[in-house]
Amino acid sequence: MMSHELHRKRAPKKVSIAIVTVSTSRYEQKVRGEDYIDDTGDILANGMLAKGHSVVYRELISDDIGQIRSVLLALLNRNDVDAILFCGGTGITKTDLTIEAVEPYLEKRLDGFAEIFRMLSYQRIGSAAMLSRAIAGIAREKLVVCIPGSPDAAKTAIELLADELPHIVYMAKS
Repeated sequence: MMSHELHRKRAPKKVSIAIVTVSTSRYEQKVRGEDYIDDTGDILANGMLAKGHSVVYRELISDDIGQIRSVLLALLNRNDVDAILFCGGTGITKTDLTIEAVEPYLEKRLDGFAEIFRMLSYQRIGSAAMLSRAIAGIAREKLVVCIPGSPDAAKTAIELLADELPHIVYMAKS
């Protein structure tokens, strides 16, 4: 049996996931008590649940380095979280700060995730995929992923990650 097959066999079948949507405009709606829609977070949650994983935490926060890091550190300290998925704030505008907030905490980067994510995005949306700064890595034995805030990005992330999550989490804890 190949080593990756052995790892998959030993890996947990169900992964506990935290989903954090980063959107200043929706966060401001939330603070004002207005209704808001989090399509990307909903797609991620429903997709991961459909694959048999559990969503143990959901939050909507502003695209603010301090707020992103505060949530990240709190989630890294939780024993019931195996993977943290940030959606939003990964673009190239001055206000897109998710990558800058998260990247310093990654102990090991999974560059293959970003490469494949952008390849799949390219197949769907063309050269605009190069604007994505999606990243993934390991921090404190947890998978941390940052993807764009679009619904299509959530679908791409599910396609790429959902079946591989147990293997990644198993290896991160080994």
